[in-house]
Amino acid sequence: MLREPVLEEPKPDTRSRKERRAARKSGELDSTAFLKLADKFIDLANRENSQVKATQLHMAFLYAAARYNAYVAKSVTDADNHEKFVTHMVEQYREMLRQHLADESLDPPAKS
Repeated sequence: MLREPVLEEPKPDTRSRKERRAARKSGELDSTAFLKLADKFIDLANRENSQVKATQLHMAFLYAAARYNAYVAKSVTDADNHEKFVTHMVEQYREMLRQHLADESLDPPAKS
């Protein structure tokens, strides 16, 4: 059974600080914690990029994400319909990738 949504970029949290802290203690990520966790993966990628080509590194990260998501689907969410899970994850990734590609802060510096 697929529990929707499996992964969703967090929306602004309207809970009180006390409620957010309690949620974090139970393993729930609010938007701030979500972004901090994502930044840890980006930091790891940046460190690895000093020795591994970015074109190979991004594929290793994509492979790792696919492997971990398959584990979550099979062992945590009990996703019976694998194709539905795959479709959902692809849509989530597609939207996140489009948002980041539109982010001008990721543009390379202008050459002078």
